[in-house]
Amino acid sequence: MSAIYLVRHGQANFGSADYDRLSPLGIEQARIAGEALRTRVPVVHAVISGNMQRQTHTARVCLDAMGFPEQTLLGDGGFDEYDHVDIVDRFMDRAAMGAALNAASDRMRAFEDLFSQGMNRWQSGAYDGEYRETWSAYRDRCLAALDRVETALSGSQTALVFTSGGVIAAIAQSLLDFPQSRYAPFNWRLANAGISKIVCGKSGRFLATLNEHGHFEGAHAKFLTYR
Repeated sequence: MSAIYLVRHGQANFGSADYDRLSPLGIEQARIAGEALRTRVPVVHAVISGNMQRQTHTARVCLDAMGFPEQTLLGDGGFDEYDHVDIVDRFMDRAAMGAALNAASDRMRAFEDLFSQGMNRWQSGAYDGEYRETWSAYRDRCLAALDRVETALSGSQTALVFTSGGVIAAIAQSLLDFPQSRYAPFNWRLANAGISKIVCGKSGRFLATLNEHGHFEGAHAKFLTYR
């Protein structure tokens, strides 16, 4: 059976004008994840990343920590994250959202609540014509990207995929068949530089592990983040 490890990118610059960039903490998270994978995955047959900067940077830092600095990194836009700006803008005027967040006692919790509402609107399908990419199109491209990786592997080969929380959540939702209404809350709970493992064989594929982040326990507990 082959194995596909889905690695979420390290912490990005949440709330900044240039979100698609790892924070200093995100770089350290990628390094720690690489150290954790070094003994688990001594041989890598394929490494794939989405085309976003935070994904490819995580891949390079992680591979360096694993001892594979020269490993070929293949880009696949199917593993790119959804357009969160488009989802927010179609749901609420930015000025109105800013006012709501400024009035909240817990800005992060308030943002999560508002963004979840925006996600529900996007996923409903009732407003598909307004979005650059519909929910169904997004989910289908995530699953198609996973199909491409599995098809490229043979025997007991292993692949690393560096992607984002939304992609991992979409794949998990398909494999675990949990309700679509739980997608956004599920997505929020995925750790930065967390690791999920999919095993593929003749009988199909299954999610062997999900959102592993034991490498951020003990001495590394201070590096655990979700945003």
